[in-house]
Amino acid sequence: MRGIAYDRFGGPDVLTLRDDLPEPPVGPDTVLVRVHAAGVNPVDVGIREGNLAGSFPHHFPIVPGWDLAGTVEAAGPAVVDFAPGDEVFGYLRRDDVQWGTAAELVPAPQRCLAHKPESLSFAEAGALPLAGLTAYQALTEALDVGEGDRVLVHRAAGGVGFFAVQIAVALGAHVIGTASPRNHGFLRDAGAAEVLDYSAGPVSGRLSEPVDAVLDLNGGDALADAPEQVRDVARVVSVVDPAVNDLGGRYVFVRPERHDLEELGRMADAGQLRVAIAKAFPLERTAEAHDLVAGGHVRGKVVVTLR
Repeated sequence: MRGIAYDRFGGPDVLTLRDDLPEPPVGPDTVLVRVHAAGVNPVDVGIREGNLAGSFPHHFPIVPGWDLAGTVEAAGPAVVDFAPGDEVFGYLRRDDVQWGTAAELVPAPQRCLAHKPESLSFAEAGALPLAGLTAYQALTEALDVGEGDRVLVHRAAGGVGFFAVQIAVALGAHVIGTASPRNHGFLRDAGAAEVLDYSAGPVSGRLSEPVDAVLDLNGGDALADAPEQVRDVARVVSVVDPAVNDLGGRYVFVRPERHDLEELGRMADAGQLRVAIAKAFPLERTAEAHDLVAGGHVRGKVVVTLR
């Protein structure tokens, strides 16, 4: 099988294109997906560098990637919701790290998949799951955002942030995003009512009044300032720094959830959610995709394509 893999932790140079990867196992409740596109996320860089070695068992060689879009190649005998030929997308986080999504064939637990939104290309659908679920679960569960809430989204032009702006708008919120000036128009087009320059000093001093909820995608000074930005610090969520718990807020680590994937798909097909592809790389240039994501200034999402 053809795919990207690495045999040791390290920089992007450890990523190699291989034609000799073993075909993955297909368990009773597993769907084998022929991948068309796989998203590239900051967590992929962290895993490759060994930063999550203490959190998940790792088995080399590791195929990177946690989200995908493709077609069902085969389904285990206990699978009832997917059949060969179905177009699917999903977030494939397991309890260990080995069978990632940057390969021709990927074994996916059926709980990690949903049918691909009709309105999205494979590249767009492959870029949506991890970042989209992160935004959706943070906003709807941890922050309980609803009609009329004023929501502040830090680093709003990135992969998670751009989805968060659109989802919060769809929930009826007044959204304030932080971003560099070059991305202000990009965020207004996504529905942000206000956009602040993140580099112009503490945000708390530039708000007309405290907001109802804060989604931190930056950490550092932005998170340290968060208690001054919000009416109730219990409605501060970070997806990048567990230290938010010490402030009285909540740390969110995204989980696979079919219902939430289906809701993201519904929003996409209803015109409420669009996917901005910053750049698509062919599979053999996955190392370049990792480099771009690691730089931290991507507007939207990066994907690798296989078909």
